[in-house]
Amino acid sequence: MAGMGSVDLKELRELQTKLNRISQSDAEKFCESCAKEIAARLLRKVIKRTPVGDYSDTYDLEDDSENKFLVMSSRKGGTLRRGWTSSSGSDGGTSNVEDFVSGLEIRNTGNAYEVEIINPVEYASYVEYGHRQTPGRYVPAIGKKLKSGWVEGRFMMTVSVQELQNAAPKIIEKKVQKFLEGVFNDDNRDS
Repeated sequence: MAGMGSVDLKELRELQTKLNRISQSDAEKFCESCAKEIAARLLRKVIKRTPVGDYSDTYDLEDDSENKFLVMSSRKGGTLRRGWTSSSGSDGGTSNVEDFVSGLEIRNTGNAYEVEIINPVEYASYVEYGHRQTPGRYVPAIGKKLKSGWVEGRFMMTVSVQELQNAAPKIIEKKVQKFLEGVFNDDNRDS
């Protein structure tokens, strides 16, 4: 039988010591940062897709005890869009997605990290998935009769989640690579 060559395991041992230096808390912080990064990206996509109500052509009836007259409505759209970064349906929410995401709770369940993103505005699910309505009913706010029996959903969350599921592996791969480069570069400075 032919003689076996010698093997230098020095570099493998160095790799092992560098990987052992990654503490459990560092790994958890890294996983939480990945979860928050993905949550922030999801929120940005969802907010961009969320429709904003247009009330530029609506009027309110004013009454000054002598006369009744129409005035431009002071209603402002965007409640549903602002709802993605608020804690309640009536809260205005923050305009900075990163600030909102940094305050979210990350749950570690087994091998997964979970972030719950909800829109507390009461009609959010109707806009997301669609809803029924009564055709022929007059709606004073828009000054028209309803024509269709079903209003299609906008699927702003559903489509955004699907897009992000396709992009998440690349995002996480880049973050893992950067994290490991940081671990290995820090060790090289110490030597």
